[in-house]
Amino acid sequence: MDAELLYQKLLNHLREKLQSEPTLQIAGLAIGGAWVAKRLANDLSLAQYGVINVAFHRDDYAEKGLAAIRSADTMATHLPFEVTGAQIVLIDDVLFTGRTVRAALNELFDFGRPAAVELMVLADRGQRELPIAADFVGEHIQLPDTQILALEKVTKGNHELFRFVLEERA
Repeated sequence: MDAELLYQKLLNHLREKLQSEPTLQIAGLAIGGAWVAKRLANDLSLAQYGVINVAFHRDDYAEKGLAAIRSADTMATHLPFEVTGAQIVLIDDVLFTGRTVRAALNELFDFGRPAAVELMVLADRGQRELPIAADFVGEHIQLPDTQILALEKVTKGNHELFRFVLEERA
């Protein structure tokens, strides 16, 4: 699976959406989704983008403990736009069970009530535990439960590129 190709699909789709909805705001889910949102904002010359850290809204927060707190410290929620009444596209790298998106919606609504929220992801693994679906998916994939699909940033010259790596679940 080519993460760069999937990124280009998201970029093109978002470019088209912005033509009909120029006030659209984007926010990436920390950490991989925030990387994608930052690059999208840069490539589309958007004035701003948001970051949503779900650490404190996760249903497994007690299990994550200090790792959740460190995550929130390294990439805190930052929404440089008015959430109430906004059309917002949440960006994430991989959609799997839907639990992270649920947590992101809880965090987002702590800042106000948007007019509408859509979800764009590079890859959708399926196997939902919650009734959550992406509005735009770069690619649907199937992987064994024993594997994790992780997004990495690779620097080549002055450019940051994306790639996916498969990791075995501990």
